[in-house]
Amino acid sequence: MRIGFDHDKYTAMQSQHIRERIAAFGGKLYLELGGKLFDDNHASRVLPGFRPDSKVSMLLNLRNQAELVIAISADDIEKNKLRGDLGITYDAEVLRLIDAFRGIGLYVGSVVMTRWSDQPSAVHFKQRLENLGVKVYRHFNIEGYPYDVKHIVSDQGFGQNEYVETSRPLVLVTAPGPGSGKMAVCLSQLFQDHKRGIQAGYAKFETFPIWNLPLRHPINMAYEAATADLDDVNMIDPYHLDAYGISAVNYNRDVEIFPVLSAVFEHIYGSSPYKSPTDMGVNMVGNCIVDDEACRDASKQEVIRRYFAARCSLALAHTTQVEVDRLNRLMHQMGISSEDRPVVAAARKREEETGAPALAIQLPDGRIITGKTSDLLGPSAAVLLNALKALGGIEKSTHLISPTVIEPIQSLKCDYLGNHNPRLHSDEVLVALSICAATNKDAAHAMAQLPLLKGCEAHSTVILPQVDDNIFRRLKVNLTCDARHQTHKLYHK
Repeated sequence: MRIGFDHDKYTAMQSQHIRERIAAFGGKLYLELGGKLFDDNHASRVLPGFRPDSKVSMLLNLRNQAELVIAISADDIEKNKLRGDLGITYDAEVLRLIDAFRGIGLYVGSVVMTRWSDQPSAVHFKQRLENLGVKVYRHFNIEGYPYDVKHIVSDQGFGQNEYVETSRPLVLVTAPGPGSGKMAVCLSQLFQDHKRGIQAGYAKFETFPIWNLPLRHPINMAYEAATADLDDVNMIDPYHLDAYGISAVNYNRDVEIFPVLSAVFEHIYGSSPYKSPTDMGVNMVGNCIVDDEACRDASKQEVIRRYFAARCSLALAHTTQVEVDRLNRLMHQMGISSEDRPVVAAARKREEETGAPALAIQLPDGRIITGKTSDLLGPSAAVLLNALKALGGIEKSTHLISPTVIEPIQSLKCDYLGNHNPRLHSDEVLVALSICAATNKDAAHAMAQLPLLKGCEAHSTVILPQVDDNIFRRLKVNLTCDARHQTHKLYHK
C-alpha cells in the first residue's frame, strides 16, 4: 500500500505550531480538538501514513498542564447516534474516551452536555456519569444561534450556561464526533471567564478540511462525505480571502460561527486576534503530503465506502435518503462510482456464480480473494480462511480446521443454544482455527497472517450479521456491503 503522508514531519510541525499558539495567549487557552483525538481512522484512511493516535502522542508532552473536557450533544444521546467506525453510541464513546485518556495519564476534568433541554436519555446519562464520579455541566440551546451575536454574547445567551470549572492552563475540548458543540463550549467559557476576571484564549487543533488544498481536492471532498449527515459543506473562507487575498478552504459551520468568535474577543479584549476562521486553526496536514496521487486515490475510495455505509444505514432506518443523495452527488462531482471499488464487482460475480451471498477481500498485493456461502460456512468465515491461506502461501485445498472441532461447535449452536443455522460465523471460525493452531502447523501459520488483513478492502453482497461486522472492524478491514438482507424476514440480528 502506497504511503502518501509523512507522519514524523507532521508531528514535528503540528507540535511546534501548537506551542506557538499557546504562547500567544497568557494564562489560559481553550484548544478545540477538531476531529477525533483517539482512533482518527478517517484521517488514516484518506492520508496513508497518518497514524490514528498521532494527536495523542503530541499532547502527552503537555499532560501536566492539560485537562480534557468532553462535549456531547444531548440530542445525539437521545437519538442513540453511532460512531460508525466503532459501532458504539456517542454516550458509550464518552465512557470509552474517559477510560482511554485516564489510561495514558491525561486528566479528564468534566463532560459538557450541549443543546440540553431535559431529554430523557440525556438526563439518565448525566445521572450515570455523576454516579461514576464525573463532573457534568449543561449548556443550553440559545435562541438566534449563531446569527444573533448581541444576544449570544450576553447573560441571556452564553451567560445561561453552567460554568465549567477547570484547574489547568490548557483545556483540551474534544467530543465523540462532529456536531457535538465543542466550539460553542469554548466560546461560552471565554465569555464566562471574562466575567470572572480570568484571561483566556482560544485556538483550534484542526485536521479537515485542509485549508491549503483546493476546495475540490478529493481529501477535502472525503471530509464532506464524512459529515454528510450534518449537512456540512466545504467552502472558500470569505474572511481569509478578504483579509489576505488568499483562498483558504474551511467549512460552513466555522464560517457561520466566526462573527460570534470575533464578537466574544472584541467584548473581552476590545479586538479579535483572528481575521478569519482559518486563522483560528492549527493545521499542518497539507504540508506533510508526500504522494498526492496516493492520497487522492485513498480519498476516492473513502467516499465510495461512505456511500455504501449510508445506503445500509438507510435500509436499517438509521439515516435518511437525504444523506445518501448527498453522497451520490459527491461521487458524481468526483467522477467516481461504486464500480470503482474492485471488490464490489468480484463479490457480485461470485454471488452470480453460486446463487448465494458472497464476499470479496483485496489483499495488500492487489489479489482479490472471494468467499461463498456453503453448508458449513457463511461467506465472512469462508473469505477469512481463504485470505489467510493466500497470505500464508497455503494450498487452497488444505483443511485448516478439523471436523472434530467444527462438529461440537455446530452442535452447541443448534442443539443447545437454539440456532437454526449451523453455518459458522467469522468469530466461531477464528476460535476454531486458534484451537487447531495448537497442533496444526498450517493453522498456526494461517493465524499468524491475521495482522496482514489490516487496511484491506472487502465487500459483501448482503448486510452482514453484527457479529461478522464486528470481526472485520476489529481486524481493521475496510468493509462495505450491498444494502440488502440475505432473507426477506422483518427481523435481522
